[in-house]
Amino acid sequence: MTEPITDADEAIRRALLDAELPPLLAALATATGDPKLLPDHLRPSTINRLVPQGGYSLEQQQEARTLALAALAGLRDARIPAGPEAADGGGMLDAAVRFLVGTAPERYLPLLADELAALDDPSAPGWHKDDLAADRPFHVVIIGAGMSGLLAGYRLGQAGVPYTIIEKNDDVGGTWLENTYPGCRVDVSSHLYNYSFFEHDGWPGYFSTQDVLLDYFRQFADRNGLREHIRFGTEVLAAGFDGAARAWTLRVRTPDGGTELLGAQAVISAVGQLNRPSYPRIDGRDDFAGPSFHSARWDHGIDLRGKRVAVIGTGASAFQFVPEIAGTAGSLVIFQRTPPWLGPTPDYHAPVADGLRWLFRHVPGYAQWYRFWLFAGSVEGGLPAVEVDPAWPGGERSVSAANDERRALLTAYLDHLFDGRPDLLRAAVPGYPPGAKRMLRDNGVWAAALKRDDVELVTDPISHITASGIATAEGEYEADVIVYATGFSASDFLIPMTVTGRDGADLHKRWNGDARAYLGMTVPGFPNLFLMYGPNTNIVVNGSIIFFSECEAHYIVECLRALLAGGHGALECREDVHDAYNEVIDAANGQRAWGVSSVRSWYKNASGRVSQNWPFTLMEYWERTRRPDLGDYHLL
Repeated sequence: MTEPITDADEAIRRALLDAELPPLLAALATATGDPKLLPDHLRPSTINRLVPQGGYSLEQQQEARTLALAALAGLRDARIPAGPEAADGGGMLDAAVRFLVGTAPERYLPLLADELAALDDPSAPGWHKDDLAADRPFHVVIIGAGMSGLLAGYRLGQAGVPYTIIEKNDDVGGTWLENTYPGCRVDVSSHLYNYSFFEHDGWPGYFSTQDVLLDYFRQFADRNGLREHIRFGTEVLAAGFDGAARAWTLRVRTPDGGTELLGAQAVISAVGQLNRPSYPRIDGRDDFAGPSFHSARWDHGIDLRGKRVAVIGTGASAFQFVPEIAGTAGSLVIFQRTPPWLGPTPDYHAPVADGLRWLFRHVPGYAQWYRFWLFAGSVEGGLPAVEVDPAWPGGERSVSAANDERRALLTAYLDHLFDGRPDLLRAAVPGYPPGAKRMLRDNGVWAAALKRDDVELVTDPISHITASGIATAEGEYEADVIVYATGFSASDFLIPMTVTGRDGADLHKRWNGDARAYLGMTVPGFPNLFLMYGPNTNIVVNGSIIFFSECEAHYIVECLRALLAGGHGALECREDVHDAYNEVIDAANGQRAWGVSSVRSWYKNASGRVSQNWPFTLMEYWERTRRPDLGDYHLL
């Protein structure tokens, strides 16, 4: 709820120093209907969060603040009308969108308008089961109460479709419940990493910590009555499809250790990709005499004060917890196989500025426009910089002129961070193209930790683990505690469940370690089984994964509508459609930095295929998931 403005001009001026100005002008224009707040010469030259204020010069920033101050004072003094009627009467909504994204293709405007109207929830189901098939028994089981599972349940509830969520943990939240290591936080802007239709009351930081995100998903579950549909402490062991009954039977382990059978007409797997910790295959791992644990299963009962701690891995998790425990541990030895590229993000740990929070509270629609501004910049994001130019002679260093320019900029940043430490700089500069592995947000704390006298970075390969530490060809490093920051078994989709489809087909035998699905959601031979965050739906350089989950939930609910409206028993993806789709995905991933580089990453499965990443823009996935083409399916 927007609060009335009672502050004096000087207080408003101070708040405006913290404003993101282009979306503020858009918000004020739609709140007042005043086109003078959208002058052509203040159209932002870029939608890129790394470019301050959309490329405004200092003079343009001052002009924007002057315009904003006049509008805010007018709203305060009731000299300017406010409300939707002002915006509609002046046609400001469309004008404001074009003001912010004037260079965006016309094709993008429906997606952007849909995102901007998110407070009205335009993706909510436009149908209800009672109107289509009131007497037909139709129950859906959702596996997982993380971000995607909660969303699927919410959408099914809106459509009046009965559902049950099975969750192995004792609370909601998924990865944000399980990962509690020191410093755990998201690397997508807080104002973008949320459901488009369910805003947080006020994000405390620009990039939220684990506890804040867990609280957000708990609030979502509580406010929407989702917990009454969740069976906690229950794990799905197996799921099988009965072709005659057109139904699934799931065998679950109950909280008391027993088993139970559940029936469902459809199953939605929302277990995600990053939920099973991966441990390295290192000889002697079981020989270590001290405590050891994976970062995703952090053992808070172990006091690291004064201990010799060895960390294996320098990926996203280590990057966050190493600066937190450096100085607490007696010493740290970090074993690095491949360095990450670091993306400069000065406000990565910063609280949201007071002035920006004031504006969110007092400017009608500003929080929505701010989120839209972030989203608009993510539709393509950094995709152009990771597209392969076949004629580019960059080898393993870069894949195009744009990618090489990105490499030069990021290398210059590393030069700055490790100035005076050529040993660390040599270890920190990757030999692969930017975008080939996950890039990490950085505000300087990683380099500061590595520069400490009690921290050592080791790049020699680990040969084996002993009872007292970790050995390389150069010698042994004694340790009291080992922390494995070695990621997840991302390619092992739906492990360890047994999933049996039509005619006894085994899903894991079908995949044979190379998971594929149409739109990342449906698999031939497995009717009425839908996957969320399935194969090739991870995004790397653009947007928030929550956007993909919203697209998937919308598509799945529309598939169920088609079943109920048409009186069909089940829906199964056609093999030829599935195969043609995956050929396109594979070809496109082969033209991205992560597909052509030989560097090892979790984006690829054991066979070397990129089984995780979506290689196109957000726009293309949104278009594909607006409504199912029933010609892509067999209707049983």
